[in-house]
Amino acid sequence: HCFFMSLFASIIGPFGGFFASGFKRAFKIKDFGDLIPGHGGIMDRFDCQFLMATFVNVYIHSFINIPTPGKLLQQVFMLRPDEQLELFHGLQDSLLARGILQPEA
Repeated sequence: HCFFMSLFASIIGPFGGFFASGFKRAFKIKDFGDLIPGHGGIMDRFDCQFLMATFVNVYIHSFINIPTPGKLLQQVFMLRPDEQLELFHGLQDSLLARGILQPEA
């Protein structure tokens, strides 16, 4: 995982400044702020970090944060009781149809 994040950071990350510049030009903004005179403000110092933060968030949720039965169960407990029953009956029907669960006698 570190390899792909570092590869993205070194190749694509620097383009965050270009994206921010295009955004500023589209809205006719010279700088995002004037806290650091001559440097475009604090926001201009973090252009590539915003791009990297977005990439890392998508990467973690796509490849690292894989659902587990425990996490799914937590989500089920957050449902209303009628939704939990609907889910239960749907799962029961599916398991019966596939022969994984035996019908009650």
